[in-house]
Amino acid sequence: MSLGLTALELARIQFAFTVSFHIIFPATSIGLACFLALLEWKWLRTQNPVYKDLFKYWIKIFAVAFAMGVVSGIVMAYQFGTNWSEFSRIAGSVTGPLLTYEVLSAFFLEAGFLGIMLFGWGRVNPKAHFFATLMVAIGTCISMFWILSSNSWMQTPQGFAIENGIIVPMDWWAIVFNPSFPYRLAHMATAAFLVSSLLVVGTAAWHLLKGRRDELVKKSFSMGLWMVLVTSCLQVVIGDQHGLNTLEHQPSKLAAIEGHWETNHDHGMPLLLFALPDMENEQNNLEIGVPNLGSLILTHSVDGKVTGLKDFAPEDRPNVPIVFWSFRVMVGLGMLMVLMSFTALWLRKTGKLYESSGFHRFATIMGPTGYIALLAGWITTEVGRQPWVVYGILRTKDGLSMTVTADQVGISLIIFVLVYTIVFGAGIYYMLRLIKAGPTAIDSLENLTAGVGHFKTPMRPLSAVDEAIDVTQASSQENNLDHKENRHD
Repeated sequence: MSLGLTALELARIQFAFTVSFHIIFPATSIGLACFLALLEWKWLRTQNPVYKDLFKYWIKIFAVAFAMGVVSGIVMAYQFGTNWSEFSRIAGSVTGPLLTYEVLSAFFLEAGFLGIMLFGWGRVNPKAHFFATLMVAIGTCISMFWILSSNSWMQTPQGFAIENGIIVPMDWWAIVFNPSFPYRLAHMATAAFLVSSLLVVGTAAWHLLKGRRDELVKKSFSMGLWMVLVTSCLQVVIGDQHGLNTLEHQPSKLAAIEGHWETNHDHGMPLLLFALPDMENEQNNLEIGVPNLGSLILTHSVDGKVTGLKDFAPEDRPNVPIVFWSFRVMVGLGMLMVLMSFTALWLRKTGKLYESSGFHRFATIMGPTGYIALLAGWITTEVGRQPWVVYGILRTKDGLSMTVTADQVGISLIIFVLVYTIVFGAGIYYMLRLIKAGPTAIDSLENLTAGVGHFKTPMRPLSAVDEAIDVTQASSQENNLDHKENRHD
């Protein structure tokens, strides 16, 4: 069952598969938790029922994403003890405490207030409920803080010594706030807000395309677009600074990102828009680029020197084609997000934001691009770190468990693929059905007799999603809401 691959290759594929599934759910829950806190704050300030109805709709999607994120995260963590026990033995004295701090400071906070957030309507004071929502949102951000600190330390390790082949922590301040951490934290936080805001925008755009013009859909569309505008423009600045940090601390990764083979000594480095990197012949085929622009961006000089891949031993280079193209997928989608944001600004000014079907179609297509860009970014940073699991200190092959075999990893990988496809496929399908149903105005006592925040709600997390979704029900909701008052922002 090794599929013709080595244990190392299979273990890397397995971890990449599980982490790719996992990362989309925390990114969704981080952004949606903050969005829910904003909605509830605006409802407390204005008493506008639109914000409360939107809260009760998006908390259902948040609950599903949060539950799947917890499950996928636990499974992923087990691999440190199965496939990567040597990494845990050598570097566990650093990564172990960081992950423990995440559990103690973030997971307990989220778990403690999650029940009040999901089921507290009608049971606690509105301000107490908002406090619980705020604590969950803060908890997701604290969790991101510790996870990114651990990952960033693996990228730019600091504050340690090596004793008898074991990495020993010496300076926790240097470990936690390692050189790449501030940039990675800002980059990931902004990405999480982009992912969730694009989800909100894409959902609202789909319902606008279907003819809904009620305040719930329009408010979602407007709020989501404002967030995409802020975060997409901010991400351009953060990404630029992150690139400069990578040039300083991970030059081989930066060279792979740029497809830069020869160190330029007497001329500027071009910014390649398209190329087919050839690792065997150490060159690019079919290059299309802008002369000197790469040096200008990275060194602020048209002829600034940037170290090329040939200055690194072949065994110390990452997979150049994967890093080169995953980075361009991420950046290309980011530019489309900026384009969408400024197009939305123009449509606001002309009063056509809610009537332009072409833009609504574009926004619907852009809905899932946040996830694609997120995965492309993680592929860039993780593949770009290779062949190191702790950059410059511990090679990936040396972190593999010594006793694990290719057959064992192959069998577990097949099981993971089958189980993930069924379990998470069903969860994602249910989220899509919730999105298709859309938000509903709750304006009668019949609608309030059951569901989130009421005494008949079962005390289980996924019970926050309180209804079966079918196409007929969703269509009926759309027709019933078309007659409601339309108010522009």
